Amino acid sequence: MNYTRRHLRFGWWSLLVFLTLGLVLEVLHGFKVGLYLDVSNETRRLMWTLAHAHGTLLGLVHIAFALSLRHYRQWPRRDHARASWSLVAASVLLPGGFFAGGAMAYDGDPGLGILLVPMGAACLMITVFLSARAASSVDAGK
Repeated sequence: MNYTRRHLRFGWWSLLVFLTLGLVLEVLHGFKVGLYLDVSNETRRLMWTLAHAHGTLLGLVHIAFALSLRHYRQWPRRDHARASWSLVAASVLLPGGFFAGGAMAYDGDPGLGILLVPMGAACLMITVFLSARAASSVDAGK
C-alpha cells in the first residue's frame, strides 16, 4: 500500500471538508442563526468549533505524516500500518465525536457522540508514539 499517497489524499480532502465546515459556521454566525448562536446552544457552538479545529489540524497532520514517510525507510511494516490506520481513525473519531456531541446537546452537556473523542485521542497518541519512535531510529548520517 502506498501510505504516502493515501495520507496526502486523505489530508487534502479533510482540509477541504473541515475548512468548508468552518465557512458554514462563519455563515451561521454572520446571519445570527439561533441554532448556533443562542445562549442555550453554547455547547453546540463549542463542540462544532472543536470539530472544525480538530478536523483541520488532523488534515495537516496527515500531510505532515505523508511527507515524513520517506525518511522512515526502516520502519517495520506492522508499525507503519498501525500508525496509518490509527491516524485515519483519529481523524474520523475526534472531529466526528465533537460534531455529534454538539448535534444532540442536552441542557448544556454534549450528546453521547462525545464518547468518541477519547477513543480518537487514543488513536492519535498511538500514531504520534509510533511516528516519534520511527523518527528517533532514523540514521542521522544518511
